[in-house]
Amino acid sequence: MKTRWSTHPREDLGLLAGLTLLVGLTAISVIWQLQLTTAMVAAPIVASFFADARRTAIVAVGAVICSVLGGFWLGLPITPSYWFRVGICVALSVLATASALLRDQREARLRRMIVIAETAQRAVLRAMPSAIGSVGLAARYVSASEEALVGGDLYEVAATPHGVRVIVGDVRGKGLEAVQTAAAVLGAFRAAAFTEPDPASLARRIDEALVQHLGEEDFVTAIIAQFQGDQVLLANCGHHPPLLVASAATALVDTGEPTLPLGLGSVPVLSEHTWTPGSRLLFYTDGLVEARDSTGSFFPLDDFAGALSDGSVEDALDRLVEQLLAFGAHGTSDDVALVLAQHG
Repeated sequence: MKTRWSTHPREDLGLLAGLTLLVGLTAISVIWQLQLTTAMVAAPIVASFFADARRTAIVAVGAVICSVLGGFWLGLPITPSYWFRVGICVALSVLATASALLRDQREARLRRMIVIAETAQRAVLRAMPSAIGSVGLAARYVSASEEALVGGDLYEVAATPHGVRVIVGDVRGKGLEAVQTAAAVLGAFRAAAFTEPDPASLARRIDEALVQHLGEEDFVTAIIAQFQGDQVLLANCGHHPPLLVASAATALVDTGEPTLPLGLGSVPVLSEHTWTPGSRLLFYTDGLVEARDSTGSFFPLDDFAGALSDGSVEDALDRLVEQLLAFGAHGTSDDVALVLAQHG
């Protein structure tokens, strides 16, 4: 069972700071015989910066008690002026406690909003199966927000009569609006993936479905892949090309001339490729290759790509995420969606 300190480190730190300051002020008042009746309020004010309302109230009560008793241990005359100073201490202690209470309420609302937003995104991004037929799969989502998994990057897989189809995309924008757009893309993909004959026609269907959901300046970059045996068909809608990992060799797949993203009248060109058993394809959003370190240098995917061939696809993606997070100066500045597919 965890202690309160391990569960609420910030709140306990605020309580400790407030009590330490209160003890220090009391010691100064007693040793040097200084009148610090009003100064005692500094303790609950400091505590309110970090502690919750309950812990701040504990320090506030202690400050008021020390403020009242200070006149007695110093032998001061108990005059209206003395009680006025005590009253100031009481009023400011109540204010500090109320300030902590308001912050607690704001943080509680924020936590509820974060839970709702994260739940919404997890409902949009369903769990990736570990394998469909001969295609091994793994997916990871790295949010640019430390507080919640909220963003517009997306991925999905479908086992269709035409083969295993995968989409990876990136919605322009962030937050709940981007999540809503991502949900529209994935809904259109799921509806049309089983009927359209190839990834290019599937992309056009998704593009048509997005017209009613997007604003004039909104769009979605995406790449759609179809795996069937040793053949891979790709339709690239303004997205980064996937990375082919075969043994120790890595190379970006040539998907032809870039086409418009989804939502802007995308008409992608279908490209056909061969992947050998054991090879892997990494699909990613721009948050991966546009991540920067403290010097402003971009994440060198080529330097880390070789590690994608080792171990399971799950382990390989975990290593890539670890390298990405270690590379970034302050985490990632953009969401990152990753899908790693393996043949056989």
